[in-house]
Amino acid sequence: MKLEAITWQRMAERLAGHLDAPGEGGAPTWRRVGIDGAPAAGTGVLAGELAEALRVRGRSVLVVAAGGFLRPASLRFEFGREDVDAYLGGWYDTGALWREVFAPTDPGGSGRVLPDLWDPVTDRATRSPYTELPPGGVLIVHGPLLLGHWFPFDLSVHVSLSAGALGRRTDPAERWTLPAYARYAREVGPESAADVLVRADDPRHPAWTGLRQP
Repeated sequence: MKLEAITWQRMAERLAGHLDAPGEGGAPTWRRVGIDGAPAAGTGVLAGELAEALRVRGRSVLVVAAGGFLRPASLRFEFGREDVDAYLGGWYDTGALWREVFAPTDPGGSGRVLPDLWDPVTDRATRSPYTELPPGGVLIVHGPLLLGHWFPFDLSVHVSLSAGALGRRTDPAERWTLPAYARYAREVGPESAADVLVRADDPRHPAWTGLRQP
């Protein structure tokens, strides 16, 4: 696998150019981007850079963090606070993401997206207002374990860390999640499933595959 050294800003500009390319015609519709990676991979950095690059091009953008769609603690911790199976399959409210984020940006959708649902600190609903994303706008969803759910991304990016880098950069209190990411890598194969692979062992010097051909 060939990787090319690149800056986050330049990467964002290249991705924005791809997303800004003319479509097949017809009414403007939404573009949906998934930036997948463990918390230690810092997916929010690329999400922010891409959002800025798109706004410079005149595109409306909404960034949604998967962390805003955690399930309540009573469900996440039903089998203990460090249950790997629960973390992989039950921490994130994928049904709410489908209903509140993806369905409104389907063709003919309302464009009314809920930017977050649950605050894990207070363990209460955030009660955030809906955000209107006009047709032609770009939705960027970032966070862990996004691939393998059949989310309708027009462009998917996986920010990868080697096992060593992931272990070093994961907060000690969260290292129990490392087996979950090892399983995710084996069972979902995000490095090959994503349209773009980014290697970010050194966050100051990322490298990427570029946009891979289908």
